[in-house]
Amino acid sequence: MDREFFEPQQAAELLHCSEAWLRAGAANCKFPHLAWGKGKIVFTDKHLEEIVDLREIRAHSTAQDITRRIGTRATGRPH
Repeated sequence: MDREFFEPQQAAELLHCSEAWLRAGAANCKFPHLAWGKGKIVFTDKHLEEIVDLREIRAHSTAQDITRRIGTRATGRPH
């Protein structure tokens, strides 16, 4: 088995986040994790990569992509 396992404190240090934030994300099923025994949370290296990917915010490629239109009147307006 080539996986590395991390306690929440270790994972938080690697991700530069708080342990509480990481635990809350796991408890709310927002982050992948393993549960050993009675609620012990463990993260693998693959879980940490996935958490990083889940939290990534991508830049928009052009100004047209972020044009905001409100209501039906805006549909006929030129950019």
